[in-house]
Amino acid sequence: MPRLFTALAVPPDIAAGLAPFQGGLPGARWIAPGDFHVTLRFLGDVERTVAEDFLDLLGEMRPRGPLTVTLEGLSVFGGGKPRAILAAIHPTPEILDIQAEQERFARRAGLAPEARRFTPHVTLARLRREANPEAVAMYLSQAPVFTPLTFTADRVTVFSARESTGGGPYIAEAEIPFG
Repeated sequence: MPRLFTALAVPPDIAAGLAPFQGGLPGARWIAPGDFHVTLRFLGDVERTVAEDFLDLLGEMRPRGPLTVTLEGLSVFGGGKPRAILAAIHPTPEILDIQAEQERFARRAGLAPEARRFTPHVTLARLRREANPEAVAMYLSQAPVFTPLTFTADRVTVFSARESTGGGPYIAEAEIPFG
């Protein structure tokens, strides 16, 4: 069973712009810059037939122009139990629309609805217990100034992940252009 997700790939120049924000937080497992992406829909460990059905449905994506993706600043998921450091993305109607389309395709392929609200972001690190709320707050307060980073996305990439926590390195299994 492949472990799959769809995403917008982060270009190398933007990944290089995010790399300086990695480091200096005990308990952080930093994501390799080559694995940075904006997850649209996590499919998980799916049967090959479900994966094939989903890939067929991706061929029905509505034509659209390229999306502008703007990373606005550093943030954290998990609040009192921090679990990830991330670069937050401005949730434009276009990004929300393509994610909603991915969700519809996943349901049509037989997957359960996503339980979490979509928050567009690029994960920079996954956090272990040692990264307590105080350490994360200190990291965020001492991080370099975050100047917004913008890139254009013109395709959805289907990635596969290893069956482990964090999953990387990720492999691009398919790319579906917007046009």
